[in-house]
Parts: sequence; structure tokens; C-alpha cells
Amino acid sequence: MAEISAKLVKELRDKTNAGMMDCKKALKENDGDMAKAMEWLRQKGITSAEKKAGRVAAEGIVESYIHTGGRIGVIVEVNCETDFVARREDFQSLAKNIAMQIAACPNVEYIKIADIPADVVEQEKAIEMGRDDLGNKPDNIKEKIVEGRIQKRLGEMCLLSQPYVRDQSITVEELITQQVATIGENIQVRRFARFILGEGIEKQETNFAEEVAAQTGGAL
Repeated sequence: MAEISAKLVKELRDKTNAGMMDCKKALKENDGDMAKAMEWLRQKGITSAEKKAGRVAAEGIVESYIHTGGRIGVIVEVNCETDFVARREDFQSLAKNIAMQIAACPNVEYIKIADIPADVVEQEKAIEMGRDDLGNKPDNIKEKIVEGRIQKRLGEMCLLSQPYVRDQSITVEELITQQVATIGENIQVRRFARFILGEGIEKQETNFAEEVAAQTGGAL
């Protein structure tokens, strides 16, 4: 596979206005061939999605999902540009699938990496820097390892970085990008909440034998 340089990625980004990671993936998939990478981005709808990303998305839907058994529930707001699209079955199906994705990902707390507060990032970095397996490594190597681990950890915390549960070959972000290309409007996940039955409640542990004795007035 051809070496993909930062200069090549930037050149593709300048030509297509697609995201850096999308450009890098396009070049990798096409062995560094610029023309083929541009075509790959167009086929995936990524270039058109990037152009729409700055448009205001104030319409949409608040979708919910209750997992079987009623122990996990999710509410998510997914926005689009027009009420017409918000009523479309394919948009509403996307919102439902996103709600199901959130229910299936217990570690997800944020929508995208940019949403993670700086203090949380620093805390994760401190944890990684303190791991025993880094003790004897040179500082420059240690920093590279930590940076890789941090990016992986931050990705695990974000909805858009998750592999889509119904198609593990794409991420949730790529799923939304595909829908932007199909529907023709900017689509954004604005916020979500995940509920787990009994979460945060301190449960009282009771010894069954002691409970019976207390109720009957007897002694153990």
C-alpha cells in the first residue's frame, strides 16, 4: 500500500472540502491515487455532505427507544433543515437507529470528540501516562503511545465514532453522511439522554435470614 503523506491528504482536502480523516481513508482505499480518491468521496456522498454541514438544521425529530424488558431507555434529538424531511420515513428510521445505537453503547457520553471537556481529556491523559507498562520507555515514545491510547479512549466515549451496530464496517458518522447524501439536507445529532433502570439508587442489602427473624420476632 502506498504511503499516505500529510501533504497528499491536505491536497485532497483542498480539492474536495471533505474532512481530513475522510480524505486519508479515501487515499488509503485507492493506494494514493488522487483521482480515484476524489471519485470514492463522491460515491460515498462525503463531498456533498461536507458542503451541507454548515447549513442550519433546526427542524427534525425527538426519537425514543425502550429496550426489551424496559430496563434501558434513550431519547435523542436529530435535526435536519426542513419539516418536510423530518416527516420522511427514511429520516425517522435513521433517528430510531441512532437511538438504538445509543442504547447499545453504555460507554457513550458525548456526540463527538470536540464535545469532550478539556478537563476530561486531561484526566484521561493523566491515567494513561501513569500506566505501569510505560515506565521504562523514552519520553518521545511514551507520548506517542499515550496519544494513540487517548484518541482511542475518546473515540469510545463518542457516539459518532462508534461502529454502527447493524453494519460494523461503517461508523455512526459515516451512516449519517450516507443519509445526508441521500436525503440532501444537513443532519445533526444535537443531544441525547440514556436511562438505566435503578441507576444511581443505592440499594439496601438485606440478609434474608435476619429479615425473617425481625418479622417473626425471633432470634437467629
